[in-house]
Amino acid sequence: MTKPVFQQLDRQPSVIGDISLRRRRFPATGERDIFEVKLGDEFLMSSLFVDAEVALANLGLKALSGDQLDVVVGGLGLGYTARAVLRCERVASLRVVEYLQPVIDWHRQGLVPLGPEITGDARCALVCGDFFALATEPECSFDEQRPDHRYDAILLDIDHTPEALLDPANARFYGPAGLRAMTRQLKPEGVFGLWSDAVADERFVDGLRAVFDEIQDHEVRFANPFTGGEASNRIYIAQGTLKNEGDT
Repeated sequence: MTKPVFQQLDRQPSVIGDISLRRRRFPATGERDIFEVKLGDEFLMSSLFVDAEVALANLGLKALSGDQLDVVVGGLGLGYTARAVLRCERVASLRVVEYLQPVIDWHRQGLVPLGPEITGDARCALVCGDFFALATEPECSFDEQRPDHRYDAILLDIDHTPEALLDPANARFYGPAGLRAMTRQLKPEGVFGLWSDAVADERFVDGLRAVFDEIQDHEVRFANPFTGGEASNRIYIAQGTLKNEGDT
């Protein structure tokens, strides 16, 4: 039976608007199924453009030595960052924090291609929660069973950019105060990584420099079959938390 050119697989209300999952095919991509996520009328992600999501995991883990790594990913989406983390044999555990329960349900129900692989990996836990609150509020942590636990990497892919936000409340995270609050759950030489759909953001980089010792700014370029050219995203990797003036 021939698959339809377009199919809406699910649509659910959420606290920030209706979230929908669609599958479609384009002449430019032939018989390949493309999965898309929309929030209201706004496109959030597409399985056609995942190079930078994979690079977020690969670049973040590359900056770390050793094994038995504990990793947090903020934002599940279609699962490409999470899968790239799990494909690293040095990873012992992964916690994926996703704000919207329907997105987690898509993976558990197998509505998205990577769902069975991610949910079937015993190292992976999917957590429905507010990444930004869990990262920055003193009474919160990524794992309520281990509130003092520290992670080797915290990798974030939720907002479009540090300024183009899905929720205005997220802005509190991207300045030095929010970033420093997050580092209480990061090991001393741990890595913070961020995906961004924008050109280099010097103001955000300055904020990173106020908190971290080492900063990497990567441009990830990939083919765009609709234009016949290339598009790009950015990956920021920050490592080595600077001490506060009062730290000993």
